[in-house]
Amino acid sequence: MSKFLNAKFSYKVLVLIVGLLLTGMIGNSFAQDSKSSTYWNVRLNINALRLPPPPANYKPALVDLDHDGDPDVIRSVTRDSIGVMWVDDNDDMKWGDLEGDTYSDCLLIDRNRDGRYGAMGDLIIDWVDNDNDKKADMQVIADYPLVKNDNPWPYGHYMWVMDIDKDNIFNYIDWNNFEIKAWDKNGISDFMLDYSGNTEFMKIHVATYTLNNLKMNWENPFIFYDPDNDGLSEMAVRLVDSPKNSKPGQDTYQTKLSGNIDWMSIGIDMDNDNAPGNDFDYDLSISFRGGLLDYRDQIHSFKNMRGLPEADQFFMDPRWRQLTELVYPDRDHALDLVFNRGKWKQAVLVYDEDDDCNRWERVEFYDPSDPFKVGTGKGGLDNNGQADPAGDRGEWDKDFSGSGKLYLSKFDGRIHLYGAEWGCWRIDQNATFYQGWDRKWLAKDPSKFATVKYVDDDQNGFLDKILYDLDGDKVFEDSVELKKLDIKDDCELIDISKFKYQDYTALHKRMADQLWANAQLAVKAAQSLGLNLSWYAKLMQVRSEKDRYTNGYWLQFYLYQDIKNYYMQKNDLGKLVQLKKAYYGSNWKLLIK
Repeated sequence: MSKFLNAKFSYKVLVLIVGLLLTGMIGNSFAQDSKSSTYWNVRLNINALRLPPPPANYKPALVDLDHDGDPDVIRSVTRDSIGVMWVDDNDDMKWGDLEGDTYSDCLLIDRNRDGRYGAMGDLIIDWVDNDNDKKADMQVIADYPLVKNDNPWPYGHYMWVMDIDKDNIFNYIDWNNFEIKAWDKNGISDFMLDYSGNTEFMKIHVATYTLNNLKMNWENPFIFYDPDNDGLSEMAVRLVDSPKNSKPGQDTYQTKLSGNIDWMSIGIDMDNDNAPGNDFDYDLSISFRGGLLDYRDQIHSFKNMRGLPEADQFFMDPRWRQLTELVYPDRDHALDLVFNRGKWKQAVLVYDEDDDCNRWERVEFYDPSDPFKVGTGKGGLDNNGQADPAGDRGEWDKDFSGSGKLYLSKFDGRIHLYGAEWGCWRIDQNATFYQGWDRKWLAKDPSKFATVKYVDDDQNGFLDKILYDLDGDKVFEDSVELKKLDIKDDCELIDISKFKYQDYTALHKRMADQLWANAQLAVKAAQSLGLNLSWYAKLMQVRSEKDRYTNGYWLQFYLYQDIKNYYMQKNDLGKLVQLKKAYYGSNWKLLIK
């Protein structure tokens, strides 16, 4: 019995000792974790949505800069011991705070760990609450390269984001590398930066110290409109003040803004078919270029824009912290200034015929270059790396003779640019070669495509000659001249200078409805000849306004070719001429008995 008791006692002592040891080990482990633990979402393969806070038990240093009894600066660290500094611009920081607020404070990140927070290699994010509702109304980004470069572009960012619709969405920072990732997105085109809804920003791809006037900007501004209040953008306006650069050492500031807009674009979702999952779906873009739009009188003051003066010492270029106003055409006056004050030299139109563009700002423009060369920088229509290699239709008025007016043509029933000397459509009928927002992710460009070229042969502002290369051999095998068919090319002009968004959607509806109505007349013409229309069953079903537009065009095109073939087999030259007049004059009734 005594042996059993001794054994039992020994077992209890052993369990107690092991328990104490384990407790100590676990306690030491927790203590160790407590000392070294960092924020959980660091370098994981999911979005890092916030600045990682300092490790547990880290004690930030707080400083009272203005000697009023409360702190104004927090010196702390984030992941990988990178130093950060919070500057309190609204004087509500308290002793014991671990970070500042994201509605009226400024965050400086010492990305290169050189001990300075607002200098080369650093990233600065400043929030401004102008109405004191503890929600930011503005956010500014100052992004500095590691070293100064002889050519300041594109090394750095200076960007103001204005939260017009009060959704509190601003720029997107990848907190795993502390870089601006404004172009990251969810799904097709749900961009992380607030391009959706009513919003605007001013941006340039240089560091602030190179700029002569920080009240102005390069994209000054980029404006997004949500006229139907669905939280999505139906129209975007981009105004550009192209900087003039000087060589290092010539001037104090290498990048000079003049206060004159010399490039503008309007991107429009003509049929308003954007929706969650298809957040951006612009169909038409118009651009005015050259000349000048003086905007130096468009001054906007902001109540709480000026940062804490005592903190200027931390910034290599504190000028933007000292601002109380910005100079830019605002959302209510931008288009009025464009049409009534701007003096332009060129107009450009592009239409997304294959409806596959999901860029946030516009359908990217084609260049008035070789119709057949394809590839970024290759000297063709798609020379611009952001343009669709095929599928879009571009038109160019090189002398602005048409003043940016539009018209619906007789020969195809679609929108065209008045005053355009010529235009070109690269057909990508099934949207094979783009389907996205940025072409650089494409694996390949098309090697072969159908091309339609339009020419204003009589130079009266209306396109009247159409050339076709449908087999993709880079030779136009067929052409049609309206004047030889006794079809007048002049059309009703559409002045968009006073257009609201609903005027654009009404124009698209009018165009789509007319195309579909003409297609129904073409069906009747084909039926009167006894042609088999079952081949085109897919085209004859429409479910949307976009279908009426697209199917209306293609159904007419295919039936025209079939009826043409029918008359050619009968060698009926008179009917062939009549058919051309019916098709290119939008007058199918000529063929209907």
